Amino acid sequence: MDWVLLIEQLLNGFQFGVLLFLIAAGLTLTFGIMDFVNLAHGSLYMIGAFFCATVTLWSESFLLGVVLALPAVLLVGMLIEATALRTLYARHHLDHVLATFGLILFFNELVQVIWPLDGLRVPFPARLDGTVPLFLGIEYSAYRLMIIGAGLLVAAGLWFVVARTRMGMLVRAGASNRVMVGALGVNIKLLFTFVFGLGAALAGLAGMLILPILGANSGMGEQIIILAFVVVVVGGIGSIRGAFVAALIAGLIDTLGRSFLDVLLLAVLPANAAEAAGPALSSMLIYIFMAVVLFFRPQGLFPPSR
Repeated sequence: MDWVLLIEQLLNGFQFGVLLFLIAAGLTLTFGIMDFVNLAHGSLYMIGAFFCATVTLWSESFLLGVVLALPAVLLVGMLIEATALRTLYARHHLDHVLATFGLILFFNELVQVIWPLDGLRVPFPARLDGTVPLFLGIEYSAYRLMIIGAGLLVAAGLWFVVARTRMGMLVRAGASNRVMVGALGVNIKLLFTFVFGLGAALAGLAGMLILPILGANSGMGEQIIILAFVVVVVGGIGSIRGAFVAALIAGLIDTLGRSFLDVLLLAVLPANAAEAAGPALSSMLIYIFMAVVLFFRPQGLFPPSR
């Protein structure tokens, strides 16, 4: 066993899990707390990447790109909620799916009209374009470590806002009984618009952080939104803590499976069969994990208590 490779892949899995959490946290707010199924959440992840890439290429500063793109995605999310989605809250989930699927098509075509068809690429920030010595002679990407640190800070801040502030209390109360909260004088429409915008900003932040690694491309949100829904369901719909734990587990399972499953299969299968079965099985591991969790805990790992 190459222990250096194993530790590096563990860190890669942790980094992927943190990115999954940023996307899943926004879904948790809109799906779990507001009871709205937003398939277009991945499009906001894509929009965040394109906004950040545009500002970064213009200013030659990735930090400025993030600082300016983050509130822009927040405003885009709030605008979408106020103009296209607000009237759908009382409708069936199928209506949510149809409406937000239409938004996916709209945003995919929009970015192809505004930006180059082959997407945008930005370089790694100069100060993070290198490796950091850790332990046992291991050196790891400074940029990926930054993603992990930023994601953990956002996770702590989001948990504090939802669980320990008046805003979080109003959000949870509005999700439980929006009519009663509105009768007590709370502007429930404005509150939900802000929550939707916050979820959009979290998805956009994930797109910004992955930008130097994968670039910004039309349709990039569709590749990760299904995994984000898996994380929300496994963690417990509406649970920030559950989304965090499930995202880290899913990130580790996906990364380690793609790195080592074909090697493990060599112990029981011929080389050709192991090489063919490894990638297919590794892509299924997260869904197998979801099925096992839901079999024993149908409400997820940490169902929210209301």
